[in-house]
Amino acid sequence: MPLPARAGIGFKPAHFTQILQDPGPVGFIEVHAENYMGAGGAPHAMLDRLHADHALSVHGVGLSIGGAQPLDRDHLARLQGLLARHRPESFSEHLAWSSHGAAWLNDLLPLPYTDQTLATICDHVDQVQDTLGMRMLLENPATYLTFAESTWSETDFLRQIARRTGCGLLLDVNNVFVSAMNHRFDPLDYLAEFPLDPVGEIHLAGHEVDGTADDRLLIDSHARPVADPVWSLFADVLARTGPLPTLIEWDNDVPEWPVLRAEAQRAATLIDETRHVPAQ
Repeated sequence: MPLPARAGIGFKPAHFTQILQDPGPVGFIEVHAENYMGAGGAPHAMLDRLHADHALSVHGVGLSIGGAQPLDRDHLARLQGLLARHRPESFSEHLAWSSHGAAWLNDLLPLPYTDQTLATICDHVDQVQDTLGMRMLLENPATYLTFAESTWSETDFLRQIARRTGCGLLLDVNNVFVSAMNHRFDPLDYLAEFPLDPVGEIHLAGHEVDGTADDRLLIDSHARPVADPVWSLFADVLARTGPLPTLIEWDNDVPEWPVLRAEAQRAATLIDETRHVPAQ
């Protein structure tokens, strides 16, 4: 079963009891795969309890799908074991790389959009889907630089990956806004070109602004409420797609549960407003 077209939250153990007592609009929860690759204990027990009431999305940050080297088979095997154990409704990863040789970098790094990179990523996505036995979603990145050697636009690059592999896409609207402001393009133009049909989930998050108005850089921090321009872009997307599963990501400076719940409620309200309106 796919994720429900409702609001979701990134689960933090500090919120466990409150979610059970007062889930509010939460229709699904999402966790980072790498936080649940241990053999047992409280993390898995909490996840089992939450999954009894809510759909589950597992979001990977360590596969390095865009890396030039082969995927780490041990990491992929641990991921397979995690998904076999909890049987989530969805699994997603990032259009990025994060390792080279034996070095693992604590970041999701950008890629040149070339034919060679496209072939590598498609091979990796095929391997992941074959190993896991399920369709994965691939997330558009927030970027802070571009590559002169790129020959594809990001939207066409993602469209080709989805077409060649059959994977779905995860549309991170905050990432679109961050990249648009950093590279001085119109986020509405980007979204007009984005392949929406394969989108199985949306992410919303907060960002930081570094610098002045004339020389500013937006950073995808996941440490603040969703910004008003991102909410506006989200509403524009829903007007075209209709209701979609939508996650509030808040991974740093995590707030008290009522604050996160209110963000989820705002997303849920916008989703519900589109339920009886034909998509554009």
